[in-house]
Amino acid sequence: MPGNPLAPGAARRFIRAALADWAEPGPRGPAQLQDCGEEFVHEAGILVNELVTNAVVHAGTSVDLLCRLESGDATEPAALVIEVSDHHPARALRGAPRSVRDDELLAYEHGRGLHVVAALAECWGITYRPGLKTVWARLTVNGEPPEQGADHHDETRRPGETLHRAARATDAHAPAPHRTPRRHDRDWVNRGALSFLAEASDLLAGQFDEDLVATLAAQLLVPRLADWCAIWLDDAAGGPLAAPRLARVWHAREAAVEPLRAAVEKEPPRLSAAARGGPVPMPWPSVAELGPDGAALAYRLVTGGREVGVLLLGQAGPARIPDEITGLIEDFLRRVALAIGAARQYTRQATISRVLQRGLLPSRVAVIPGIDSAFIYQPSDEALAGGDFYDVFPGAEGRWCFALGDVQGSGPEAAVVTGLARPWLRLLAREGHAVHEVLHRLNQLLVDDATEAAEAAVCLAPAPPRAGPPGPHDPLEGPQARFLSLLYGELVPDADGGPVRCTLASAGHPLPLLLRPDGSVRAAAAPQILLGVIEGARYESESLSLDPGDTLLCVTDGVTERRSGGRMFDDADGLATVLAGCAGLTAAEVAERIKEAVYAFGDTPPADDLALLVLRAG
Repeated sequence: MPGNPLAPGAARRFIRAALADWAEPGPRGPAQLQDCGEEFVHEAGILVNELVTNAVVHAGTSVDLLCRLESGDATEPAALVIEVSDHHPARALRGAPRSVRDDELLAYEHGRGLHVVAALAECWGITYRPGLKTVWARLTVNGEPPEQGADHHDETRRPGETLHRAARATDAHAPAPHRTPRRHDRDWVNRGALSFLAEASDLLAGQFDEDLVATLAAQLLVPRLADWCAIWLDDAAGGPLAAPRLARVWHAREAAVEPLRAAVEKEPPRLSAAARGGPVPMPWPSVAELGPDGAALAYRLVTGGREVGVLLLGQAGPARIPDEITGLIEDFLRRVALAIGAARQYTRQATISRVLQRGLLPSRVAVIPGIDSAFIYQPSDEALAGGDFYDVFPGAEGRWCFALGDVQGSGPEAAVVTGLARPWLRLLAREGHAVHEVLHRLNQLLVDDATEAAEAAVCLAPAPPRAGPPGPHDPLEGPQARFLSLLYGELVPDADGGPVRCTLASAGHPLPLLLRPDGSVRAAAAPQILLGVIEGARYESESLSLDPGDTLLCVTDGVTERRSGGRMFDDADGLATVLAGCAGLTAAEVAERIKEAVYAFGDTPPADDLALLVLRAG
C-alpha cells in the first residue's frame, strides 16, 4: 500500500475481507475462526489500523501488510498474525530526542506509543532486516490472553531477526518466570551464531549515534541470549572523574523495565582492567519482577585498548549461563564496542565541522537599501565543512558587496581556503578597491599562500626520490592545490530611488543570471579563469543597472551540475528556463522555487554543496 493517509482504511477493509473468506465453511480456515464473532474481527481491525498508521506516520514509505493464520491444536489455540513492514528504518522519529530514530520506535519510551497493540495482542514485536522493519502482532482466535511470562518465541524466524517482544500482561507486577537453559539454545549457537553475528554487524554498521548503538545492542541480546540487560557508556571526553551514564535498560517483559532501571542505576558495575572483555559474575539484583535468583554477568566494552562502557545482563533461573552463550556474547560485544567507538569518532568529526562551518559563514548578512535578498546554503554532508560560501556586507563609500564562492574539493582543505578568502574579500572591499582589482589581489594572495603551503609540506614531509612524473599526492599537486571559483560584485543604491548600479565579475564560477519583469533572462557577466591558478592573472568587471523588479540570481555548481543520470540541471539552459518562470516573485520565493527544481531534477539527494543568492531590486 502507498504510505499515505488512505492506507489504514485500506488495511482495515483488507483484513475484514480476509477474515470473512477464512470463516466460510470448508478447509480455508480453522474451525475456531468460523465460530469467532464480530468482536474478534473488530479487534483485528483495530490492530491493523494501529500498525499501519504507525508505519505511515513514522516511516512515510510504502507499507507491506501480511495477514497469516496459524492453525491450532488441542493444546494451542489458532492465532492471527499481522505483519506490517516499512522500507525506511533510519527515518528520524518525530517528537523524539535527536538521538532517537524510527528504527527504535517501539524502544523509545518503552513502547508506550503502541498501548492499543500491547493491550489486544497476545504478543508483538519488531523484526529487522536490511532496509526493512516489520512490526508484528499475534492475536489468538479465542481471545484468551496467555499467562504472564509465557514464552512466545517464534522459532520459525531466523536467529537474530526478532529484536523486541512484549507479551500482554495480566499482572504487571508478577515475577518473571525461571528461564533455564534449553536444549535449543545450544543447538542454535552451533547452527546460527555466525548468522546472528553477521546480522548484528549489518544493523550496527553505519550507526552514528552511540545511544542508538546501545539500544540496538540491548534489543539484539534480549530475549534471544538473556532475559534483561543494562548498558552504561563512559564519558566520551574521557574525564577521569566522569561517572558512566546509563544509556539503556531492557527486559523481555516491558513491565519489568522500570523496576530494573531503578535497581541498577544506583551504581554501575566496577570491573578491573584484568577482566578485559570476558564475563564477570555479579550479584543478582533484588527486584521482585526479576524473580528470586538467576545468573548475572558484566562485560567491559573495549575498543582500541580503551573502555567505552559496561554491559550487565541476566538470565532468571538457578542454572548458570552456558559457556557457548557467554562466548557468543563476547563476540557480539566486540562488535558493539567497535560501533560505539566509530559513532564517537563520527560525532567528534561532525562537531568540529559544525564549529568550522559557523566560523566560515557570516553570522548575519547585511540588509541592502532598496534590495530584497535571500540565500540558501545546504552542505551535501553535514559532518564535513563544505567548500561553498556566501557573504553580503557593507563596503567602502556607500557600496554594498556580495560574494558567492566555491572552493575546489571539500573537508579541511576547502575550509582552509574559505577561511582565508572571506576575510580577505572584506578587507579588500573596505579598502575601496574596484571589483576587478579585488579579484586580481585575491588571486595573488591564493597563489602565494598555496606556494608557501607547498614549500612547508616539502620541508615537513620530504618525498623519497623516485623517477616519473609527480604523483597525485605530491606537495604541489592534489590536496595542496587551492583553487577558488568566485562571483563577486558590489551594489550602489541610488539616493533618489532610481536604478541600483551593479558591478560584478565571475572567476571560473557559474555565470549570474538577470531576470527582467517581462520574464526574459540573460547572463550578467563573462566567464574568466579560476582564482589561484595563474600568477599575475588579470580580471575584468561588468556593470549593469537593476531596475525595480529586476532579479539577479547567483548560484554555485551544486545547482548547475546537479545530475540525473547522464544529464545535468543546466543542460539546454535549464536554470534559465526555471528562472524565467519566477517573474514577479519575491527574492525568497525565487530562491525556494530554484531549490525545489534542483531537488526534483534527480531521484537522490544532491551530491554537492548547494548555495544560491537572490538579489531583487525593489
